[in-house]
Amino acid sequence: MEQETVTEARETAAVQSTIQVRDKTARLIKALTKGLYEREEVIKLSLLAAVAGESIFLLGPPGVGKSLIARRLKHAFRDGKSFEYLMSRFSTPDEVFGPISIQKLREEDRYERKTDQYLPGANVVFLDEIWKSSPAIQNALLTILNEKIYRNGEQEMKVDLHGIIAASNELPPEGESFEPLWDRFLIRYKMDGIQKSRNFLRMITDTQDVYEVQVAPQDQISNSELKEWSKAIDQVEVPDEVLDTIQVIRKKVEDYNTSRKDRASLVLTYDRRWKKIIRLMRTSAFLNDRPKADLMDCFLIIHCLWNKPGQEEVIREIVGESIRKHGYSLTTRLSMLKKETEAFDKEVDGEIRIRNTVTREMPKPYEETYFELVKDSSQFDGKYIRINDFHKLSREEFTVTNFYDEENNLVNRLETKKGLTEHTVLVKYSSVEYSFSLITMKQEETEMLMKKPHRLVQQFWNERYEKLHGYILQQIDRLEAESPEELDQVETNLFIDHRLAPIVTANHREVTEALHRVRLQLEQIKYSYDNIS
Repeated sequence: MEQETVTEARETAAVQSTIQVRDKTARLIKALTKGLYEREEVIKLSLLAAVAGESIFLLGPPGVGKSLIARRLKHAFRDGKSFEYLMSRFSTPDEVFGPISIQKLREEDRYERKTDQYLPGANVVFLDEIWKSSPAIQNALLTILNEKIYRNGEQEMKVDLHGIIAASNELPPEGESFEPLWDRFLIRYKMDGIQKSRNFLRMITDTQDVYEVQVAPQDQISNSELKEWSKAIDQVEVPDEVLDTIQVIRKKVEDYNTSRKDRASLVLTYDRRWKKIIRLMRTSAFLNDRPKADLMDCFLIIHCLWNKPGQEEVIREIVGESIRKHGYSLTTRLSMLKKETEAFDKEVDGEIRIRNTVTREMPKPYEETYFELVKDSSQFDGKYIRINDFHKLSREEFTVTNFYDEENNLVNRLETKKGLTEHTVLVKYSSVEYSFSLITMKQEETEMLMKKPHRLVQQFWNERYEKLHGYILQQIDRLEAESPEELDQVETNLFIDHRLAPIVTANHREVTEALHRVRLQLEQIKYSYDNIS
């Protein structure tokens, strides 16, 4: 009993802590974006990348605020230290990683750099014009980005780096060995000038210093918090619907690459990047107060796969379509359920329904509108009646009916009723009743005969029904039980535009409705073989 109480207390504390994380993150985003226009998304993504331990690349022309993002992000961390550097072809490792310590070289014969005020000693780093860096700087950056380690002389020093923001007004030049460094930037974001006229006018007339950020100390992230968060992020669940959607996206990207003719247009993605994407999605879930990632987090993939600016829309379409069509359908095995139910229906139909073809005498239509009577003109004029008029006749009482000649002219109106035998009419003319047959033709018809299945066959079907029906109910219960909480959260994601939420909710609704239709079809199949007398 005591152990249960302790466990419950820990779980309650964990929930409260997580709620504080989301509230804290929301307040932090609000503070970091205050006074900025149309920069909320890039601030959010930069913060997310930093908490996840990843880096971000900003592509855009000069003067759109790329360095501003890094300077603001620094304030997200308690005692945060930043380092900025504008790369050029003449940049040396001393300017980025620190100068050589003359004292250690002279007194200890050790080749080490003084790194405290340079990149290895910073928490948030901004490197502008990254593609102008020398090979020596690139090599050191690769180790820092991938392993958070800087080789300073003979020792390996752990770098307390939350994130590197790199920027350029161009993509890495082809054929100059920048591909490994380019691959290290998980998030890639294209920055443009302010688009909305109202925001543009506000920005140019605003006198506030955009580099001054007021973040409450309790809202800043400490190093100890970041370490605790990192452990908690690793525990975030990645459910089947998310993993299935990623598989679909990966396959669609491969199909896209297959259709390309030149390598420059390929969307190159490697296994390490997918692993890092999962880490990014887990971080999003954690900061959103969720124990597991959801389909909204999959929209982060849009910022992680493109290599060329034109590919961003391609990736956006692939991700959106994958979530819209396959989000919940794969994890519920909807396609398989439909196929199995159709196969079950076909098997039952073939066993209980016997199709029998019979030949019947049927009235032969004349010009598709009339039936023709077998008679001559000696009794009265007109030997054609409308098909609709014939079907209205009864055997109990006479009805005034129109009669027509071969040219479709109305020539008589006589009292008529159906005859005692099939395909005959009784006509009253001059107080005399005449019986006439309709001209007929032979027509083949298929009739369905029902056969009760053998007891063992019916037992096998019942077992099959119970298995399928039980699985469908389980999936419906899971979707409907999770939907109130899960679908409410898709519109409150801190890092994803809420306007994308209908894509997720539409797929959830359609899959749930489709499962109900398959369930109903199964029940109809069972009823069909259970109720044969």
